[in-house]
Amino acid sequence: MIPTDLFYFYVGLTYPEIRLNKLFRVNRMFEFFQRTETRTNFPNVFRISNLVMYIVIIIHWNACFYYSFSKAIGFGADTFVYPNVSHPEFGRLVRKYAYSMYWSTLTLTTIGETPPPVQNSEYFFVVFDFLVGVLIFATIVGNVGSMISNMNAARADFQARIDAIKQYMSFRKVTKDLEKRVIKWFDYLWTNKKAVDEREVLKYLPDKLRAEIAINVHLDTLKKVRIFADCEAGLLVELVLKLRPQVFSPGDYICKKGDIGREMYIIKEGKLAVVADDGIKQFVVLSDGSYFGEISILNIKGSKAGNRRTANIRSIGYSDLFCLSKDDLMEALTEYPDAKAMLEEKGRQILMKDGLLDLEVAAQGPDPKDMEEKVIKMTGTLDLLQTKFARLLAEHEAAQWKLKNRVTKLEKKITDSGGVIYSEMVDLEAVMAADEKKAETEEEAKKEEEKKD
Repeated sequence: MIPTDLFYFYVGLTYPEIRLNKLFRVNRMFEFFQRTETRTNFPNVFRISNLVMYIVIIIHWNACFYYSFSKAIGFGADTFVYPNVSHPEFGRLVRKYAYSMYWSTLTLTTIGETPPPVQNSEYFFVVFDFLVGVLIFATIVGNVGSMISNMNAARADFQARIDAIKQYMSFRKVTKDLEKRVIKWFDYLWTNKKAVDEREVLKYLPDKLRAEIAINVHLDTLKKVRIFADCEAGLLVELVLKLRPQVFSPGDYICKKGDIGREMYIIKEGKLAVVADDGIKQFVVLSDGSYFGEISILNIKGSKAGNRRTANIRSIGYSDLFCLSKDDLMEALTEYPDAKAMLEEKGRQILMKDGLLDLEVAAQGPDPKDMEEKVIKMTGTLDLLQTKFARLLAEHEAAQWKLKNRVTKLEKKITDSGGVIYSEMVDLEAVMAADEKKAETEEEAKKEEEKKD
């Protein structure tokens, strides 16, 4: 209760103006709306509800103004104002409010006809209402258009990608069967709400929050992989940030026997079949939580398969997989050398258990070819750094040359300006000396004249 409400004990309930000071708390309502819009999972629905509420409030206020205006002129004084309240039909509170709301809605929305004004004050009142109505409609149309654009922004962006793919396939004369598969793949992404690029969405978050979200979503999945079961928590955090979702269509081969293994996969949802070379006979079916390809990305010395795939794996239906590339794994392991050694040891144990490790080759130590590849990579990196350094040095020299030219020009301008000023000062001194000499001559002449007198 606000202290002004105490006046009702003295004047009764016939003066609602006493509670006008409650309008000072409107800013709290706006703060609540802003916070709710930020926190809600349905912001567009909340914005529409908000807009409808504003419209209803404005119509309500205008209805109150109309009733007060009619009261000031006199109920039933003419056809424009509210009818005489002494009539039983128009004396009830519900009819008063309904009639005023109806009149207010017709006036502000400029829909339908209202009784024409009679007095001058009534004309001004209607003009003001029409102006408010135009402003409200402009605001409504703008807000609704903005909300519809926001609601359809994701769909429009996705449709633009589909249209671009269609144009490309038409230009390149892709077969109808392949074109149909591509369109079905896009349709699956949109229908199952998997068309969102997670990295694009999360890139605005700080690293800490992004890592926490990735841990919450992917960590349990990553821990199911045998070689990562006992890894350091820091390494697992690095790895979950590098997992990339991929969706495969029915019949797509994830890998084929003999392919170079550059990624490992974890099945999030769907089923994959390990098939024979003919693509028909199935050996085993992999389901949610299964994984494969973890050994091929470690480059374990002595592996009989090398870094080649040892099986054909094909998607039975639409399958959602997480992919971890070899480069991402090695980048993460650079900060965790102990974890790298542990992973390689685990990989060797798995290969020994499956009979896929050549112990003689593994005991020979580092492969010279691997060392040579590393040296070649380091040489390439060094050449790239030298090229960048040379470019930066050239840019630095060019910038210095431009700066020297500017300094030289400025010095020349200052010198020229100084010469002009010096010549002007010399001329001024000569004029002043001549004036002084002239004044002295005049004084001497005056003195001689005085002597003669």
